[in-house]
Amino acid sequence: MSGARSSLRERAAAQLAGLSRWHPAEFAVWALVAAAFFLFPDRYLLISEIAITALFALSLDLVLGYAGILSLGHAAFFGLGAYVAGIAAVRGLPDPLLGLVLAWGAATLLGGATSFLVLRGSDLTKLMVTLGVASVLYEVANRVSWLTGGADGLQGMEVGPILGLFEFDLGGKVAAVYSLVTLFVVFLVVRRIVHSPFGWALRAVKGNPLRAGAIGVPVNRRLIAAYTVGAGIAGIAGALLAQTTQFVSLDVLAFHRSADILLVLVIGGIGWLYGGLLGAVVFKLMQDTLSVLTPQYWQFWIGLVLVVLVLVGRDRMAQWPSRLRRRPAPTPVQEPAE
Repeated sequence: MSGARSSLRERAAAQLAGLSRWHPAEFAVWALVAAAFFLFPDRYLLISEIAITALFALSLDLVLGYAGILSLGHAAFFGLGAYVAGIAAVRGLPDPLLGLVLAWGAATLLGGATSFLVLRGSDLTKLMVTLGVASVLYEVANRVSWLTGGADGLQGMEVGPILGLFEFDLGGKVAAVYSLVTLFVVFLVVRRIVHSPFGWALRAVKGNPLRAGAIGVPVNRRLIAAYTVGAGIAGIAGALLAQTTQFVSLDVLAFHRSADILLVLVIGGIGWLYGGLLGAVVFKLMQDTLSVLTPQYWQFWIGLVLVVLVLVGRDRMAQWPSRLRRRPAPTPVQEPAE
């Protein structure tokens, strides 16, 4: 009996190792990311924004795509991370890596403290509770203006050089490298999480929590852990934004932050690690292009893309090229014989 169990464990471990193996397409994706840095030297600031947005979307994907926890207040952790990193820089702790650690710790603590709020209730209840947490934090930041700057924003940030060697430049080159490296490191951690037994347990909980509990999965503990980890990653994304722009305002806690990042995931795909990266690229490029072409109506076009995705479906759109390739050639018209 023990031999059969050990054989089953070995087969399960081998299967998990196979599923977690890197696909060649993944190497191609990150090669394209690295190439974009060298091919577009005049767009370093945009590259940094895309990396931060992708990291923020990755944090929400862990919570929503893998744990199935609906949230409309994920900006609470993003904004808290931004303010912690900004206040640390203002109060004499300019080291950016230390700011990331402090932001991660603060957002993780807030995520753990509020995680019990999303364990019960319907999806609508979770949406309202998470939105309420973000709204409360927004008002707190607005009230304690002596600490956060209130509506005027946090002033006087001076972020030191990374590792004491690389100072942030006006062109955004160092900020782009810093953001991309942080995104890649956190991505490796999240990828390891979702391909571990913990990650597969999250998938089981999302699919059917009652059945998952019946086979011995601690449902509540898994949800609390996923929500807390996702909150910490969102805090890192917020800290990156604060450090690369050296400014923090109430906008980091606004509702549109949560709505936009949810839209990013819808565009790129939920429950897929590269969905946040793809969605961030599409969303930011559309925002950057359309805001120049139609400054007053750029949100209309992004909304139109979302409507098309919902009505048509991403899977059906992906099948269009193959259908076009399979379309039969038109039959030539034969002229009547004389």
